[in-house]
Amino acid sequence: MAIVAVANQKGGVGKTTTVVNLAAYLGALGARVLVVDCDAQANSTSFFGIEAATGLYEVLTRDVDADATIRATETQGVHLIAATPALAGADIELLMRGGDPNAVLRDALAPIRQQYSYILLDCPPSLGVMTVNALVAADAVLVPVQCEYLALEGLARFMATLDRVRVQSNPGLRLFGLVMTMFDARTVLSHQVTEEVRRHYPSLTFQTVIPRNVRLSEAPSFGRPILAYDPYSRGAEAYRSLAVEVAERAPALVS
Repeated sequence: MAIVAVANQKGGVGKTTTVVNLAAYLGALGARVLVVDCDAQANSTSFFGIEAATGLYEVLTRDVDADATIRATETQGVHLIAATPALAGADIELLMRGGDPNAVLRDALAPIRQQYSYILLDCPPSLGVMTVNALVAADAVLVPVQCEYLALEGLARFMATLDRVRVQSNPGLRLFGLVMTMFDARTVLSHQVTEEVRRHYPSLTFQTVIPRNVRLSEAPSFGRPILAYDPYSRGAEAYRSLAVEVAERAPALVS
């Protein structure tokens, strides 16, 4: 019954790929998983091959019950609250409404959180109102970190953001872990960045490293997680391993 925000203020680090494929493998392990697409680009929604007319926007701005917008996916154990283009206007509407604009998602998910083993929040690549809502709603944050030169600099800024959210709105927010993504074993840089992140955050960095993999890149265009698209690819093996690590760590979030 953990709510995990998958977030990084930097775009292109593999947030959506991680959310969708982690959800699929957690579902395969027997978990009941809800993916909440918090990004107006609706990449998680598209990844599951779903076209939605309504979804998270109505939950946040029209007081529609979250339960009424949940869609089943074709992936075992995985459900979805979709994003639509209208979600792009949610930031402004949330700021204009009464009450705490950063707590709307938390309040919306409260009635349904006990229905799921995991609720995974796919956050936008920014630190706007939607991302802050996700951080306030979450029990913990999983941070994909791309194996590139400026990864640590961006990570330090994001850690500072988590500290501010803890102080202002969610004192129980934990850092669930860091997962290295887009790892290219042929380059010295990928090895150096991974080693540096592990040196700074030894107990928080997942052992599993997500490789650059053509099959992972192809899967979204078919509207399928890698588990369904090519379960024997290197990318599939990596996300299967990550799901096992997540399942092993998850009980600590609700202890």
